[in-house]
Amino acid sequence: MISGNYSGNKAVILITGIMILFFSVRVKAQQPPPRPISVSWNPSLGLRFGAFFATTSGGTVVVSPSGIRTATGSVVLANFGYIYGAASFNIVAVPGTQVTLLNGPDATLTGSGGGTVSLHIGSSSPPSPFVTTVNPPSYNTVNIGGTLTVGSSVASPPGAYSGTFYITFFQE
Repeated sequence: MISGNYSGNKAVILITGIMILFFSVRVKAQQPPPRPISVSWNPSLGLRFGAFFATTSGGTVVVSPSGIRTATGSVVLANFGYIYGAASFNIVAVPGTQVTLLNGPDATLTGSGGGTVSLHIGSSSPPSPFVTTVNPPSYNTVNIGGTLTVGSSVASPPGAYSGTFYITFFQE
């Protein structure tokens, strides 16, 4: 005949089971794949250089990422009510996503009255690379400046200039 106290064993098993429940940890085999970033642009917030004119030798017009406009050489900035400012892009991404900007080659802009000017895409604010900080659907704003190289009044006559520039946004 076998005799023993089984009620003590039941208590140990019950306490062990409760301890396992309290100390359990959720484990995932891998992280979910990253969500792609979304970039949007409002044409009314494009890179704009405002009104200016070149005299004899030309020069540059620079718009910083913060929207400050300066000129070099024989370029004179004019305040005729034309807007100037940095290009503004909205980026929607999971917070903590690192985004790097890659500026394309310089662009040649063609004038409505003939002539050309050269556009060099400048730096950004925040500086590239940067880490996104807000939860979707809110967005991170990136402002990008540029430098316009203008020839003499003969090479770059007055008029509206247009063209295309490229910026690539990389998610890391």
